[in-house]
Amino acid sequence: MSDRAEIRGAKWHWLAGKLAALLMRVIGLTLRYKVNDHSGQKSKSEGGSPVIWIFWHNCLFASPLTKKRYSGSAEASALASASKDGAVIESLVSSFGVKTVRGSSSRRGVAALIALKKALKAGEQLFITPDGPRGPRYELQPGVIKLAQSSGVPIIPVRFEHSSSWRLNSWDRFHIPKPFSKITVNVGQSIDIPAKLADEEFECYRKKVQDALNDNSSI
Repeated sequence: MSDRAEIRGAKWHWLAGKLAALLMRVIGLTLRYKVNDHSGQKSKSEGGSPVIWIFWHNCLFASPLTKKRYSGSAEASALASASKDGAVIESLVSSFGVKTVRGSSSRRGVAALIALKKALKAGEQLFITPDGPRGPRYELQPGVIKLAQSSGVPIIPVRFEHSSSWRLNSWDRFHIPKPFSKITVNVGQSIDIPAKLADEEFECYRKKVQDALNDNSSI
């Protein structure tokens, strides 16, 4: 399979994504939700200003179900890898009205960065899992910091708490919330990244954003 064909995905990737979205919606109907947004980031983002929402990879089940609750209905794109798994994610998130940009640090990274900046310039919101697509778990990769630097768009960390969930035996210990459980969405303060940073300063900001996401993360 060519690289281009793999990015598009096969029919079964599309079907797998749609079936996963259906399962999520069915379980989602049974769940209880609570959103903690003490600084009013949702109302600020609904004003048409682009933002970069970030959350850990193992919360990919919870985020689409709660997207409108914490980020509103503004046009949005998500970053997905250029792999076969990314094709499934692309199909899944499209069921929730979110477009995708395909790429990662190892494949199509430059093209993905250009596409992400273009989406932000158009006023879109972005959703990124900064420890994906392969980890390590709860370790923020520098790409999202560089994107915020070059675009001037703030990062908003979002932490998800599951009252009860199944944990997959994957690198990220993926959460699947159990029916009738509760998902709590904790929206953090927006973080602005200066355009010019020395190496030591860059690492300080990377760690600051990582710590904001790890505040309520469970191993």
